[in-house]
Amino acid sequence: MYVFGKNVAIEVIRKKEKIQKAYIWDHFNDKNLIFALQKSNICIKFCTKMELDKLVKGNHQGIILSIPDYEYHDVSEMIDESDALIVILDHLEDPHNLGAIIRTCEAAGVSGIIIPKDRSVLVNSTVMKVSAGALENVKVACVTNLNNTIKYLKDNNFWIVGTDMEGTSYDEIDYRGKIAIVIGNEGSGMSKLVRESCDFIASIPMRGVINSLNASVATGIIVYEAVKVRK
Repeated sequence: MYVFGKNVAIEVIRKKEKIQKAYIWDHFNDKNLIFALQKSNICIKFCTKMELDKLVKGNHQGIILSIPDYEYHDVSEMIDESDALIVILDHLEDPHNLGAIIRTCEAAGVSGIIIPKDRSVLVNSTVMKVSAGALENVKVACVTNLNNTIKYLKDNNFWIVGTDMEGTSYDEIDYRGKIAIVIGNEGSGMSKLVRESCDFIASIPMRGVINSLNASVATGIIVYEAVKVRK
């Protein structure tokens, strides 16, 4: 998998992740990054901008790293803390939303993120870029069945808080204890079975003409409300 951008590269190097090869613009001026790669004995290929543009679609900022595909975590790694806070993404499709959500969750100290394996965006180079290095510090689990995973969380004393336009105002819910917040698909929201598995439905009041929020924005609002309540 290719990851790109200065912030992502810095974080990958800092975490001592395995880097297979580095592709760097032949006019790249960040000598510290080049030195860090050379110090780690990473093979560097200097390229023209056109050659870099062919490798990835996006603002690579003159540096692209080839690394192994992302290794997902297990849900069991996220549940031990007495106040664990997990975000479940119910079939999100936009890698920019996933990257932004990862960045928000890292900033908020979320215990982990759960995504489904099928009909959902997975961790790719765009997600890595948008997350701006935050992915290196957040556990992401990829599961076969969200409903079975929710049952597993409930068996481990989690309360499940879904999100929908019809529900209790998000700031009237008690987020203390073990909590999993479910964010639905960008267009259709939560699936029927997932919604039925929720203990609470949180709704963000809408006072404008637009009747829905971007998934990453909604995640930020509710996650930080949970963080505020749990302090």
